[in-house]
Amino acid sequence: MAVEFIGFVGNRNASETIELTGASFDPLYVETAAKIHESAGFDRALFALHSDSPDSFMVAAHAQAIAPKLGLLIAHRPGFIAPTLAARQFATLDHLSNGRVAPHIITGASDIEFQADGDFTTKSERYARTQEYLDIIRLEWGSEEPFDYDGHFYRVAGGRSQIRPRNAAGIPVYFGGSSPEAIEVAGKHADVYALWGESYAQVAETVAKLRAAAAPYGRSPRFSLSLRPILADTEDGAWAKAEGILARAQALLSRTGFGREDHIHAEGSRRLLAAAGDSHRADKRLWTGIAALTGAKGNSTSLVGTPDQVADALLDYHRLGISTFLIRGFDPLPDALSYGSDLIPRVKALIAREEAQAAQISASKAA
Repeated sequence: MAVEFIGFVGNRNASETIELTGASFDPLYVETAAKIHESAGFDRALFALHSDSPDSFMVAAHAQAIAPKLGLLIAHRPGFIAPTLAARQFATLDHLSNGRVAPHIITGASDIEFQADGDFTTKSERYARTQEYLDIIRLEWGSEEPFDYDGHFYRVAGGRSQIRPRNAAGIPVYFGGSSPEAIEVAGKHADVYALWGESYAQVAETVAKLRAAAAPYGRSPRFSLSLRPILADTEDGAWAKAEGILARAQALLSRTGFGREDHIHAEGSRRLLAAAGDSHRADKRLWTGIAALTGAKGNSTSLVGTPDQVADALLDYHRLGISTFLIRGFDPLPDALSYGSDLIPRVKALIAREEAQAAQISASKAA
């Protein structure tokens, strides 16, 4: 099972430990981050989207021209533009980027945030709408003849597109969400299902649940895990670094109030907080200190240790069915460089070695 690494290109240099200053959008930072991720060996980079952020599609379109080998994972919220138009937009950028585009479908758990964009649907309504939205996107990408669609949220008569995905395999759909409604939609449409960094037991449970949801559709999705690796030359040094990150995040939060989620809307956030417990540690080296501090707002759990130790923990997740790792640091650009030199090659080597051994065992049994 091949492994994929996805980084994160923000709109400016900021994190839980880096205070937001200056303009809300820094094109030079985007360009620099895209080039760094490309040179570090990341397969893709995520471009996030919020109700008050720059448009992820336009930012990603700019980045693809700057980093021509870096794949694009574009956060996209169903419901704000017509699905037929969204399908053509992604297909167009897919051609402009030589087949490097993928949408990351974010249906959204927070009513409050969606209302800021004028959307007053409930969470369950949004997932039902997402189901129809992705139905139509796939029809727009794949139908040879004009199609009709008659749903509760969308009606299409004679839909068709002159532009299709560049590659025969199409455009992969990444999908996030842990609620029962999310699992139902993901079972039908997710090519890659994204989890936040959870314990081994939680990941195994979710992988099994999603595979069961996809089975009636004859589908076999891949799985992505989001983490914030914290690396140092020694294990003690890595844990000291983690505690330093937590101290800086606490100080920044106390000073600015930025980064805390007081109302937990997402099922995934609840799962992360349950995993955190009082010790903030789980399994070999899963650390949830930042998740506990921020209310598990987004990708906030870490693997802590030396590069070899963290690579070994990622291998454990790979054995559970994870084929994609979405990793980003608390100091975004230096950490991306560090992952490229110290972590990504180690993980790829471990997986290649294990798969070669498995192939040898299989061949010897067949002989």
